[in-house]
Amino acid sequence: MSGNYRGSGEGYQYAPSSHETRIFLRGALILTQDPVQPALLRGDVIIEGDSIRAVGPSLEAERLPSDRVIPSEGQLIVPGLINAHFHSPANFLKGALDSLPLELFMLYEVPGGPDAAIPPRAAYIRTQLAAAEMLKLGITMVQDDAFFLPVPTRDEVDAVFSAYRDIGIRATVALDQPNRPEAEKLPFLRDLVPPALRARLEEAAPMNASDLLAQYDDMLGRWHNTAGGRLRAAVSCSAPQRVTEDYLRALDALSAKHDLPFYIHMLETRLQRVFGQTCLNGRSLIRYVDELGLLTERMNVIHAVWIDDDDIARLARSGAQVVHNPISNLRLGSGIMPFRRLARAGVPIALGSDEMIADDAVNLWSVVKLAGLVHNIGDPDPDAWPVAAEILHCLFQGGAQAARQADRLGRIAPGYQADLAMLDLDSLPFTPLNDLARQLVYCEPGRAVIRTFVAGEIVFEDGRLTRVDEAALRREARDIMQALAPKRETLLREASEWMPHYRAMYRQMLDHPVGMNRWVGDADPSSPGL
Repeated sequence: MSGNYRGSGEGYQYAPSSHETRIFLRGALILTQDPVQPALLRGDVIIEGDSIRAVGPSLEAERLPSDRVIPSEGQLIVPGLINAHFHSPANFLKGALDSLPLELFMLYEVPGGPDAAIPPRAAYIRTQLAAAEMLKLGITMVQDDAFFLPVPTRDEVDAVFSAYRDIGIRATVALDQPNRPEAEKLPFLRDLVPPALRARLEEAAPMNASDLLAQYDDMLGRWHNTAGGRLRAAVSCSAPQRVTEDYLRALDALSAKHDLPFYIHMLETRLQRVFGQTCLNGRSLIRYVDELGLLTERMNVIHAVWIDDDDIARLARSGAQVVHNPISNLRLGSGIMPFRRLARAGVPIALGSDEMIADDAVNLWSVVKLAGLVHNIGDPDPDAWPVAAEILHCLFQGGAQAARQADRLGRIAPGYQADLAMLDLDSLPFTPLNDLARQLVYCEPGRAVIRTFVAGEIVFEDGRLTRVDEAALRREARDIMQALAPKRETLLREASEWMPHYRAMYRQMLDHPVGMNRWVGDADPSSPGL
């Protein structure tokens, strides 16, 4: 697979050469994840164009002389991994911060102000940086809940979509943009800051609802369902407490009109539980959204850590998906999501890495392993602990359902998109091979991936990405980050001025009982701690 890179000044924009219309993968072990055929079989896969034509043993009779034949004995083919939650604008920030609770962490992650804007070229390279890592790990699709500082612009939105288009990954992108003042998003804070700062907390959001909706209309008209269907749009309110009710309803209408996923962070933290108690007349955020009539099967409810039985019942009735981000939940001390209670209620679960600054990688294999382990300390009953097959279902079918593409992604079956990852079974994680599902979940860190297909195209093979010059990409990313460093340092100094007041808010939150605990260990949840 080869292509031509257009001028270095324009970056790594790929002009595809005439890649194979049919590829014959011969003699592999195939994890189909398809309930209508054996879940695991040894045989062949025929790829035609962007789709899977046939799967099964001994397909030699269907092979054409023009096929590219890839001998695959000793290799495993799995559906492409789906990263169901991600924020690409944090891609330059891996390892940038110590762990802090979310609401304190966000001061440094998304510093405000007009000086936070970056050039479109920086956004393009930043987006490709993580996409490159994902493709090398067999991650073929990402749901990018992209925030823009201070506001989304056509040029920056174009940069994000162009980056995904050019590198060859499948991506669904939303505009994660609040439209409420900071003082309305958080409990207690207004009364904890001095008068000189209070006015800044109460300043209007930098972009109002009508302008944000105009951005969505532009994005949908120009990018939705492009690149052969690889690129799609979603909607996002960030979180319900961060947007006005009118904007929340308008986003839901847009989601319904175009059948788009709706990304919404809910009850990620204990503080968000207390927000419902103190600012929503005792209602949880999930109950608030449900009572507005907006909790539907299109919603990706992200995190869902501090939920109770009523929340779970509402999620189950609505058909909404929960996107589980276990590494981010630990990195920020958010707590442990009640996996088994959600699963028993029939709530679909997908898996996400969350952003680079809260995961410090984009390795979904690490997410898979932690999702398979962390719930073992959340319930003393071993029968309630997740098993490997469940975690793989969350990874593949759960991710496809969250993306509103369960009829075309997440399985290796005729008619489905040819999004595939191939792994070398002659590698240490699979030697000896005792149980494939368990070794995928608990043993494989991603190093066994040898080939990645997206829409039938090989985008990673023989240790290299086929559409971009990775070394040049890394060099430019370092140069951009060095150029942006002074601006970043200024923004961080400004954010630090707010930290004492946000810490005081966090301590006050701990004084409010919430009737549950999602932390483990010996710490007293009511301890000030900070």
